[in-house]
Amino acid sequence: MTSTPISRRRLLSLAGLGAAGIALAGCMPSGGGAAPRATPSGLAAGSFTPAGFSFASWSLTEEAAAPAIKALLDGYKTTQKVDIAEVSFPYNEYFKQLMLQVRGGQFTGAAHVDVAWLASLAALGKLQDVSGLTKDRGYTAAALKAAQFDGVQYGFPWTIGAIGLVTNSELLAKAGVDEFPVTVDDYEKALKKLKALGNGLIPYAASTKAAQLKDILIWMQTFGSPLVKDGKVAIGDDESVEAVTWYKSLYDQGLIAADVDRFDARSLFSQGRTAIYDDAPVGRGAVTKDSPDKDLASKLVPQSRPVLKKGDTPRALVWGGAIVVVGDDKGTRTAADFGQWSTSDLDAVLGDYKLRGLPPVTTEAQASSEVAADVFGKRFAERITKTATTNPFWAYPQYAQIETVVAERVQAVLVGQQSPKDAMAQAGEAAQKLIG
Repeated sequence: MTSTPISRRRLLSLAGLGAAGIALAGCMPSGGGAAPRATPSGLAAGSFTPAGFSFASWSLTEEAAAPAIKALLDGYKTTQKVDIAEVSFPYNEYFKQLMLQVRGGQFTGAAHVDVAWLASLAALGKLQDVSGLTKDRGYTAAALKAAQFDGVQYGFPWTIGAIGLVTNSELLAKAGVDEFPVTVDDYEKALKKLKALGNGLIPYAASTKAAQLKDILIWMQTFGSPLVKDGKVAIGDDESVEAVTWYKSLYDQGLIAADVDRFDARSLFSQGRTAIYDDAPVGRGAVTKDSPDKDLASKLVPQSRPVLKKGDTPRALVWGGAIVVVGDDKGTRTAADFGQWSTSDLDAVLGDYKLRGLPPVTTEAQASSEVAADVFGKRFAERITKTATTNPFWAYPQYAQIETVVAERVQAVLVGQQSPKDAMAQAGEAAQKLIG
């Protein structure tokens, strides 16, 4: 059997309702650095005998997302009559733990991954080529490419969107910010107006914890740094130094706060304690679920990131998830069937969409009335995803280490331990050594 029909009603009966989103294209860079090791032979379509497997996802640890994931797993287990062992770690620990378990052979099965991790995981030589199971399933070409590395279809694309600025329109209006600023200079002025509202409001809940300080990279690109140029790390150039200098000035003025990561920012936004933060479409469900403001969903407005000068293209980071199949055992083919079904079966996709609001990756789902009616999703796609690009470091298996060394140096700047120029020079040199 190659498909697993589960009705939308059945899926929705397994968990409560959530938010909605919309899909637009994203793409992954081709490989760089060390080449992946030999990959297990590709999986083929056709009949198979269902067997139990493991499924890993950081979303199983998140209150807002876990019900949707469990609904998919329960639906599949019921229909196929197989056991699925759940494996989970919090997002900030997940990649490291997954890499360790895949490398050591402790994990086989289906795994939920960020598309940014494909190069690193592929280098371990444990991922299956699932191209034989993605054909004729209605995935968009851009979505398929996002789940590839070096031309190999290592994953079933699950959702493709972007990370950009999400705002509280009510707080902006109270501060007298009638139109969202276009330039960085005007953005800083708007943040000062928000700070003037008082009551401990954090104007912009930008990432300042090391684990999430990779968000600074999109601001470096906004200031004109390519990050990588002609195969060489460009961090340390004038543009990256200028971006970090500006970020430090926001920090010193109290326009951004210390010790904030994505989850802290969501909590602050949910409580009305910040007006702006960076997130993907999935964040909508997280911030509205437990907010004391029951009308918060109507006040969420995605906005284009301010540019250095008028006429520049707003920057945004491609964001997406995929399901990869790890190893080769009796449950491998069933794990792959789950990956195919959960990402391309219309009822499964739209059921999950109603629960989590993640942008779907098939043309059929994107054309559905459920997706077409979503105003927030349309705005997010038009203002953020439309101009999103990938992080050039994703092409390297060492990308996570690169982001870490950059984040550590930016944090040193924020706390006053280093100057922006010295810190970025050091970060660039360390990143280049990792690439080789």
